[in-house]
Amino acid sequence: MKNLFIAMAIGLISMGCCNNQPASQQKCCDDNCNQVIETIMARRSVRAYKDTPIEKELLDKVVECGIYAANALNAQQWEVRVVMSQEWINMATEAAKAAAKGTPAEAQYNDPSFKNIFRNAPAVIFIGHKPSAYTPVDCGLMAGNMMLAAKSLGLGTVCMASPVRTFLQQPVGASFLESLEFSEGFEPLLCIGIGYPDEEPAAKPRNKEVIKYVE
Repeated sequence: MKNLFIAMAIGLISMGCCNNQPASQQKCCDDNCNQVIETIMARRSVRAYKDTPIEKELLDKVVECGIYAANALNAQQWEVRVVMSQEWINMATEAAKAAAKGTPAEAQYNDPSFKNIFRNAPAVIFIGHKPSAYTPVDCGLMAGNMMLAAKSLGLGTVCMASPVRTFLQQPVGASFLESLEFSEGFEPLLCIGIGYPDEEPAAKPRNKEVIKYVE
């Protein structure tokens, strides 16, 4: 009898999880397939977003999944900053645009679909690290966790290094970097644009020839 109750409880939990999934992933739950693998295979880099604000509760869950990533010696030498302020994003974009005037980089701002330097995302997650031989790998694993968690919650993401290297770590971005208040000894490494997707990009071909087994 006890085992029956446990099985019933697990079933109810599973049903609740499936009911909370985006419609695009509902079929996987209905077919009892592997939800983790389904999410990995369905994730895409999104560059078109709806104007719908993201609920802070969803962002909380995404970044919490991030800090549960594997990392060397569990040192957790990373920091996360989440920017939801449209004013901050717009001001950063205008500053970057002004700095790019008269250079080849100016062309990107003439694209009709351009909204901001974070691939048009309405919110941005910055990941910083205390530089060492292992922290870039740690932060990559963190970013992967966040992007998969976001996908499972119906959000789209795009992982970027360019806004950090060409803007945030340059003189034009100094005040914006300061406003993120990373701890002493930490520096930004990459960022993730996040929001409700307004596109469903097709998967790009993957080269399976890179996979070799040593037997």
